[in-house]
Amino acid sequence: MREKVGYSLGDVAANLVFQMMMIFQLKFYTDVFGLDGAVAGSVLLVVCLSAVVVDPAVGLLADRTNTRWGKFRPWLIWTALPFAVFYVLAFYNPGIHQKGMVAAYATISYLLLMTVYSFNNIPYSSLGGVMTSDIKERTNITTIRFIAVTVAQFVVQGLTLPLVDTFGGKENVQHGWLCTVGLFAVVGFIFFMITFAVTKERIQPPRHQQMSVVEDVKETMSNVPWNSMFILTFAIFVTLAMWGSATNFYFQYNVDQKSLYDFLHIFGLVNDVSEAYSVGFSLFNMVGAVVQFIGVICLSRYLAGKYGKKHTFIVCLSLTAIFTAMFYIPSPTDVSLLFVLNILKSLAYAPTVPLLWAMIGDVADHIEYENHRRATGFCFSGITMALKVGLGTGGAIAGVIISAFGYQSGNVSVQNESAMEGIRLVSSIVPAILFGIGVIALYFYPITKEYNEHMQAELESRRRFDEENDNNF
Repeated sequence: MREKVGYSLGDVAANLVFQMMMIFQLKFYTDVFGLDGAVAGSVLLVVCLSAVVVDPAVGLLADRTNTRWGKFRPWLIWTALPFAVFYVLAFYNPGIHQKGMVAAYATISYLLLMTVYSFNNIPYSSLGGVMTSDIKERTNITTIRFIAVTVAQFVVQGLTLPLVDTFGGKENVQHGWLCTVGLFAVVGFIFFMITFAVTKERIQPPRHQQMSVVEDVKETMSNVPWNSMFILTFAIFVTLAMWGSATNFYFQYNVDQKSLYDFLHIFGLVNDVSEAYSVGFSLFNMVGAVVQFIGVICLSRYLAGKYGKKHTFIVCLSLTAIFTAMFYIPSPTDVSLLFVLNILKSLAYAPTVPLLWAMIGDVADHIEYENHRRATGFCFSGITMALKVGLGTGGAIAGVIISAFGYQSGNVSVQNESAMEGIRLVSSIVPAILFGIGVIALYFYPITKEYNEHMQAELESRRRFDEENDNNF
């Protein structure tokens, strides 16, 4: 348990960054940097496309790293400090007024952050695939990991705006952002150190495996389960980035602030209408995080154990798509309905949260099962690439759509009806369609519960045979 919790803290650290990028990066660029929505979205997309080159290279490099600490663990300690520094720079306003230079600064600082994210998170994710080969233990590790991630989600999505207000007030928002991000960066640095200290790598490549970049690439990219997970991951993170960015705008402009104030005032959370947006959006995210936390604990392992990861994922993601589409329905005054839909969506999505990375670990095993070669780092790097490109694509789509519908950047007080319609679409119908693409991808994923049990037994037999032969030799 000490090792499982310690491993999970690494994803808390990563999500103090990732959740911020997913929920607040686009709005930070439009309302703090003052960039047009389409320009801000383009920055996110261009930078995330760099993952097409960076992430596979990092995966190949991690697979070829050999230290006394293992292949993947040392990358956590090597990248912890740069990760913290570049995180702060990405949310630091240098006081540039020329919009072209602002866009250039945003691009460079975000590129540095996303690059170090790759060098940190690909080895971290790969580490989870080599800590154990036991199916139940792997699900336990990812379940605890994503319980911790939900806590990070709760903190970032729920406390960021109140912390910004506390540190900077209405007069110095930029200082508030700098202090908030700086606090998260320090906590993340400490957590990466703990993860490095308490984890252990146990699964090694087959003892006589010859290292070959060509074979690693060929065997991974021709693997059907890997391609299914690649498409699924891309679709999910396009959707999460789009929906997370859009709901921020949705709460500020589409929700009637007086109705939101009345709803929050019932619980004694606000004293003035001007507080409704920041408190209401934070509460909305907190409620979603708490429900997701409960769902991960109570449902994920139980459903996966009874019905298998694949079938659980298909049903739960389908329900998530339906509840996401229903966000188009509420009128500006239907605040309570928004919270009800958020609870239903979060509960439906919760069981899928730990399963994604557990299934990718199964894919790494499947590649070894079919080819008698293992390339854990490259396998995970491709999925992380899909995640990052999806993250940038989702933010870009959200920025382009709201800009096309007439969104005015610069934190204006009121948007026109067309802009609000665009915000509604990227908060409901569009992300629901993309969730549906993820469901389709899952139908082509062949690793059922029974198949996985047979595969793990065969791999365990091979490893015992190799070990006995080496001992005899």
